[in-house]
Amino acid sequence: MAPPLIQLKDIALTFGGTPLLSGVELSVSQSERVCLIGRNGSGKSTLLKIMAGLVEPDRGSRFVQPGATIRYLPQEPDFSGHATTLAYVEAGLGPGDDQHPARALLEQLGLHGDEDPAHLSGGEARRTALARVLAPSPDILLLDEPTNHLDLPTLEWLESELNGRRSALVLISHDRRFLTNLSRATAWLDRGQIKQIDRGFAAFEGWRDEVLAEEEREQHKLDRKIVNEEHWLRYGVSGRRKRNVKRLGNLHALRDQRRNYRGAAGTANLAAAEADKSGRLVIEAKNVCKAYGERSIVDGFSIRVQRGDRIGIVGPNGAGKTTLVNLLTGAEAPDSGMIRLGANLEMATLDQHRESLDPKSTLAEALTGGRGDHVMVGGKPKHVVSYMKDFLFAQEQMRTPLEVLSGGERGRLMLARALAKPSNLLVLDEPTNDLDLETLDVLEDMLGDYEGTVILISHDRDFLDRVVTSVIAPEGNGQWIEYAGGYTDMLAQRGADLKRDAAKALAAENKREPKGSTPGAAPSATSKRRLNFNEKHALETLPKTIAKLQAEIAKQQRWLDDPNLYQKDRKKFDAASAAIARAQAELATAEDRWLELEVLREEIEQA
Repeated sequence: MAPPLIQLKDIALTFGGTPLLSGVELSVSQSERVCLIGRNGSGKSTLLKIMAGLVEPDRGSRFVQPGATIRYLPQEPDFSGHATTLAYVEAGLGPGDDQHPARALLEQLGLHGDEDPAHLSGGEARRTALARVLAPSPDILLLDEPTNHLDLPTLEWLESELNGRRSALVLISHDRRFLTNLSRATAWLDRGQIKQIDRGFAAFEGWRDEVLAEEEREQHKLDRKIVNEEHWLRYGVSGRRKRNVKRLGNLHALRDQRRNYRGAAGTANLAAAEADKSGRLVIEAKNVCKAYGERSIVDGFSIRVQRGDRIGIVGPNGAGKTTLVNLLTGAEAPDSGMIRLGANLEMATLDQHRESLDPKSTLAEALTGGRGDHVMVGGKPKHVVSYMKDFLFAQEQMRTPLEVLSGGERGRLMLARALAKPSNLLVLDEPTNDLDLETLDVLEDMLGDYEGTVILISHDRDFLDRVVTSVIAPEGNGQWIEYAGGYTDMLAQRGADLKRDAAKALAAENKREPKGSTPGAAPSATSKRRLNFNEKHALETLPKTIAKLQAEIAKQQRWLDDPNLYQKDRKKFDAASAAIARAQAELATAEDRWLELEVLREEIEQA
C-alpha cells in the first residue's frame, strides 16, 4: 500500500461540553478518493479544516508528506482583498505554478476573470472557488460541498474534471450520484469517530444499516446482561466476599458502559401541513411567452399540471428556471399566452435565498415570527420546542442566533418554515442544499406521501430520479420541453446532457430549419409529433387504473350478489349500487382513453 499523503491520528476536539471528535484516525494515499459521510453537525467540515491545517485539535497529530500540496474548498469562500475573480484564483497558485490554468478554468466555468467578487451570485462564487483549488493541480483536494449552487451542466463538468485528475480527493457532499461516481472509499464520521470501508459510496448505505443493526443487537445483549446481574445482586449473592466484590464491580462497569453509550441520531420528522384537496387541474399554461429585452426566456410553452404530479425543473444557471416557476404559479405575468390556476390552491414555497433570514434573530424567532412560543402548523398552534425537535434541533438551540447555524441546520430551518403552512401545492427551489443523507431520505418519503402537487428546481440527479414524475428542461432560445420520468429518463429521451453548447447548437439548428416543409421533404426530428408527458403518463398509469376499477366493481358486485342485502341493509345496498355504477362509468372512460392513446402511439411509431 502506498504511504499516506496525509494522516490524522487520535484527533480529539470538544465544542462546549460534548466531544465533537474523539480518537479520529484517517489517512489518504496518492490518487485515493474518499467520501466523508456524516450527519449535519457531526463535525465533517471541522475535520476537513483540521486536515487542511486551519483548525488545531485538542489532541492528536496531523502528518503531511513533505512536499505534498493541499488545496481546501470551504463551503463559504472569503473573497475579501481581491479585486477580480482572476486575482482570487491566481492567489491560490503556488510559487512556480503555471498562470495559464487560472484563466482557462474560469473560462471553462463560464467566467471571464474580470468579475467583481463582491457581486457574484452563489453559483458564480462556487465556480470561482473551484477554479482556485483546481488551478494548481494539488496532490490533495479537500472539497466541502463542491456541488452547492452549481447547475447540472457545471456539476457534470466538475465530475468529469475530477475523474480525469490524479489528485487524492476527500469529498463532503449531499449529492448521492456525485459521490457514487467519484468515490472509491468511504469514511463515516459517526458520534465523534470514523468507521471506514474500502468501497465507494454505492456500498455505504447497506453497510451503515448492517453496522447500526449489529450495534443495536449488542446493546440489547448488554441490557439483558445488566438485568441478569441485577437479579443476582438482589437474590443470588453468596458468602464468597472476594468473588462478590469482583462481580459487583463488573456490574458497575456494565452500567457505566450503558450510561456512556451515545445512540445514533434520530431522523427528522418531516411532514407537510396539508390543506384541503385542490381541483384535479392544478395549472394550465398555453403558449406562454416571457422575454427580458431581446432575450427570450420562455417561448410558446404549454403544460397541464394535474393534482399529484411531481414536476422537476432543471437547466443551467440563468436559463430561466425561477422565471418559469413564477409564471406557472402566477407570481409573474406572461408577455403573452394564458396561465390558468386550478380551484382551491394553497401554495407553500421554499426558496434557496437563505440570506432573507436575519442572522441576529434566534431559531425560535425565525420559526414563530417573533410572536410567542408557538408555531402555527397546519393552522394549529404547536410549541416551538416540539416543532424544533421534529427537525432535529435540540431544545438548547432555541435561543441560538441563526448566524452560528451550520448549512444543514439552516436548510432544515427553511424546510420547517415552508412545511408549517397548509398547502396542496409545494414549490421547492433547491430543497436538498446542505441536507445530510438521512434528512434527504426523510424528505423524499415525505414528498412521496404528500397528496398535493410538487414543483421543484433541483440539481440533485438522484433526488430527481427518486421523486419526480416528469422533468422540464430548456432546449435553448426560450424553448422548454417536458419529459416523462426522472432525470435519467430525461437524458435517455433527450439523447444528451444539459451542456450549454448542446442547447446553443439546438437553438442554431432551429433557426436554420424552414418553417414550412417542402413537398416530398422528410419531416425533421424536431417537428415530428410526439406523445406529451400527460399522454405518456396516462399510457403508463391507465392499465393500473383500469385494474383498480375492475377490482372495485367486483368488490361491490359481491355485496350485491347477496339476495337478502336489500332487506337487511338498504343503505349498504344503495351505496353499493351507486359505487358500481360510478366505477363502471369511470372504467368505460378509462378504457376509451387508453385505446385512443394506444392507437396514437402506434401511428407515431409507424410515421
